[in-house]
Amino acid sequence: MCGIVGYTGSRPVKDILIEGLKRLEYRGYDSAGIAVEGENGLDIVHCVGKVEGLAEKVADRDMPGTCGIGHTRWATHGRPSEENAHPHTSCDSRIAVVHNGIIENFAELRESLIAHGHVFTSDTDTEVLAHLIEDAYEGDLLHAVHSATQRVIGAYGLAAVCADEPGTVIATRKDSPIVIGKGEDGSYVASDIIALIDATRDVVILGDNQFAKLMPDSIEYYKEPGERFEPEVTRIDWDVDLAEKGGYPDFMMKEIHEQPRVVRDTLAGRLTGGTLTIDELDLSHEELNLIDRVYVIACGTSYHAGLVAKQLIEGWARIPTEVEVASEFRYRNPIITPTTLVVAVSQSGETADTLAAIRDARVRGAKVFGITNVVGSPVARESDGVIYTKANKEIAVASTKSFLGQVVSLTLLSMLLAQTKGKLTTSQIKLLFKELADTAEQIETILSDTTAIDEAALACKDACSSLFIGRGLGSAICAEGALKLKEISYLHAESYPAGEMKHGPIALIDEGFPVVAVATQSPTYEKTISNLQESRARGAMVVAIATEGDTEIKKHAEHVIYIPKVRDCFSPITASVPLQLFARAIAVARGCDVDQPRNLAKSVTVE
Repeated sequence: MCGIVGYTGSRPVKDILIEGLKRLEYRGYDSAGIAVEGENGLDIVHCVGKVEGLAEKVADRDMPGTCGIGHTRWATHGRPSEENAHPHTSCDSRIAVVHNGIIENFAELRESLIAHGHVFTSDTDTEVLAHLIEDAYEGDLLHAVHSATQRVIGAYGLAAVCADEPGTVIATRKDSPIVIGKGEDGSYVASDIIALIDATRDVVILGDNQFAKLMPDSIEYYKEPGERFEPEVTRIDWDVDLAEKGGYPDFMMKEIHEQPRVVRDTLAGRLTGGTLTIDELDLSHEELNLIDRVYVIACGTSYHAGLVAKQLIEGWARIPTEVEVASEFRYRNPIITPTTLVVAVSQSGETADTLAAIRDARVRGAKVFGITNVVGSPVARESDGVIYTKANKEIAVASTKSFLGQVVSLTLLSMLLAQTKGKLTTSQIKLLFKELADTAEQIETILSDTTAIDEAALACKDACSSLFIGRGLGSAICAEGALKLKEISYLHAESYPAGEMKHGPIALIDEGFPVVAVATQSPTYEKTISNLQESRARGAMVVAIATEGDTEIKKHAEHVIYIPKVRDCFSPITASVPLQLFARAIAVARGCDVDQPRNLAKSVTVE
């Protein structure tokens, strides 16, 4: 979480920092700040709230410096305030630091620094870094930053400047992303590529415990002071326009409408003569065939994609599959052998808990596949193979197109495992792949008329709580639908398998209580209808996602949202779209910010 941007070069840095922070605001928006080199030291400005407030605060301020760093914060240690906003400074205010991550031993370090005369002005863990660097500084900022990082335990991506070394920015990382770019007018650092895309398409994704020394005309890379290396350069081929709204009222709506393209791009080139091709996985047919257990590890929305994968892998490939919340997986003792496949799913590719689970699984001998949206991300680099979801940049905090890309990618992986195990024939693979590809057009049909969705949303917008129910794959999609509603509208939602209603959740229902059901045609359709009848008998207002042509369901629901008929195994792809639109419509009706819901950030890079 949080966002970092820095620059040193020939241009005034203030506007560069503000523009970069605006692009990174989806990562954190409790407070923001910048540090700019001036004639008499560092000029530092903080602001509580969004970056626009910071922009207004510095608009008329004379800050001609051409080197500086900036940060937008999502609070971990210390509540949002100007005192806790980054950049944080040393006692003499000659050194400034911006930092993403968590310093786990900050309390111990803080006590030690205070005992040695350092004075703290914030409640954050980050401030210890500024004082540690000050403690080690002897005229070389690179050495001082290196020395400071040797004393900390935890995760960090950081950038530092020093008034005594004008024009220099030092950056480093451990378990928190940092990217470096060289433009025509100077050198750039950020926590996300999107902040650099106007300046350069060639970036270096800094590795753990690596350092970059940015100067106006050059960048030097170090494994440690005195040991330079030449990094791998990654070419970025997506355009900044992808990160703009393109005429839609918000990023969430834009990204929902991009989902047909995501399906097509994710599937492009994957089927050759009836054989699925996923070369990036880098495992032989023999190695794949030996797999006898699968774990899907993920968090949040990605976890719900994993719930879909479990049913597909077990149904098609007949391999026992478990879906684990990454934050729990890493703290227990799972059964892992060299024939275990761990599939790590992360939109950002930098989720801290998922990365920790990957490392644990690899130590235990498992093969690890990553599914992510970000090329060169930590999940991609630390996996034995990776499937990219081809969703391009997703700005809205609540994931939509990335989730759909994950479901499509996991469906491909399920088919590949089934083909390798000989459980699906070539003709079956061809048919399934065609029907999977057809979902792109079916999503376009859903998006072409949202009248029924909007009407249902208006009927539910003033509720205090809601219940999402479904069976089989419908239950997995209900979990995602309930999460979307909670995330962006702040309307409480529970998700339960419909068959579990009488084991507790039915007690929630009273007159007018919204019950949202995925009731598409499936082997358990009749059972789901029975659950709708039970709900309505207790006064529920039922909103049903149903298969086109199903007129019978109108007897059991106040609002029916129809979607095209698909094979049940592909219903998660189509059924998720109206639930995304439903959540957004309620959020808009309730006056919520759908792109930046409170208390949330796009990626969770700390535990």
